[in-house]
Amino acid sequence: MTSTTQRQAAAKGRVLPLLGPAFVAAIAYVDPGNVAANLTAGARYGYLLLWVLVAANAMAVLVQYQSAKLGIVTGDSLPGVLGKRLRRGPRLAFWAQAEVVAAATDIAEVVGGAIALNLLFGLPLVLGGLIVGAVSMLLLATQNRYGQRRFESLVVALLLVIVVGFLCGLVVGPPDPAAMLGGLVPRFAGTDSVLLAASMLGATVMPHAIYVHSALSRDRFGRVHAPAERVGLLRATRWDVGAALTLAGSVNIGLLLLAAANLRGVEGTDTIEGAHAAISGALGGGIGVVFAIGLLASGLASTSVGCYAGAAVMEGLIHRRIPLLVRRAITLVPALVLLGVGADPTWTLVVSQVVLSFGIPFAAIPLVRLNRDRALMGAHANGPRLQAALVVVVALVVALNLALLVLLATGA
Repeated sequence: MTSTTQRQAAAKGRVLPLLGPAFVAAIAYVDPGNVAANLTAGARYGYLLLWVLVAANAMAVLVQYQSAKLGIVTGDSLPGVLGKRLRRGPRLAFWAQAEVVAAATDIAEVVGGAIALNLLFGLPLVLGGLIVGAVSMLLLATQNRYGQRRFESLVVALLLVIVVGFLCGLVVGPPDPAAMLGGLVPRFAGTDSVLLAASMLGATVMPHAIYVHSALSRDRFGRVHAPAERVGLLRATRWDVGAALTLAGSVNIGLLLLAAANLRGVEGTDTIEGAHAAISGALGGGIGVVFAIGLLASGLASTSVGCYAGAAVMEGLIHRRIPLLVRRAITLVPALVLLGVGADPTWTLVVSQVVLSFGIPFAAIPLVRLNRDRALMGAHANGPRLQAALVVVVALVVALNLALLVLLATGA
């Protein structure tokens, strides 16, 4: 769809042709790093922490819409806006931390895909990582050759595979409706449940998801000057974000319900391999295979989107543009090295999530500040009530991540 056609659709209030960017950004919420945490919560505590995922998803909707809105109103990405406002020294420092975050993201996603190929075909992890990297290059080549819409379509197709792969087990082992309702009541069961809930909630807002959503909106729509078209795009974006995050949130909730209904008390679900073995044992080998296929789709889609985010960060902050395929080849190296030296995959995933925690304030705080700037956002700047809600959400996410880092550092 051409830019002119998109703007005509926006002016006429048509929503469906304008959907897509949020579904790509939503991949960050169903990447391999989230799978083990949700399965562990259900296996250990049943339905107890269901309310945490519901609250986390509501917060994600707020934050991701702000990122998309910034891209539409300014015609630029969050890194691009910051790159124009920061002095050289702070700008380079900001870019350095964002690149570290992007690298950590990519490591988790390549490792997750490699684990999936190992579960499906018994492939060595290094070979699996190479295959994940090669297939993600093909996905990115689609964006280079055929444009944004074709790339979005492929990623959305992988998202649907993820949905089926992770949720099909609920058909075989459905959850208890009454227990699900009970899980919506906020409560805990000891210190360990609080820590697990904090990790689930604190990992909701990912820095690369914030960066990439603004870039996806910019690349899809550009800067829209006509007020009617802009209002139409923002309306469609609200539907886009709501639908995409509802789908991603359903996957995370479904993983918890799957474990609560079928894996309660089973040991070893704190690793992806252990969770796969437990699912296969409880629900049958067929469900285990479909789960592993969903995990593979998650790794392939999320590493492609993560590479897209890294490119947006580099272009916006240091005004350098490396071809996506070249960047994909470079960023694949750290993950392959870790797999090659025999680093424990679960440990690798945990460390990558810790690094991501450091990057959250650098993405979320500027996003909230820029969206209240009337000189930048004009009539679309946040009002006092929305701004207050966003400040509370971001403060909560940042505080939880800092608390987790302290707990990890002290060995609590």
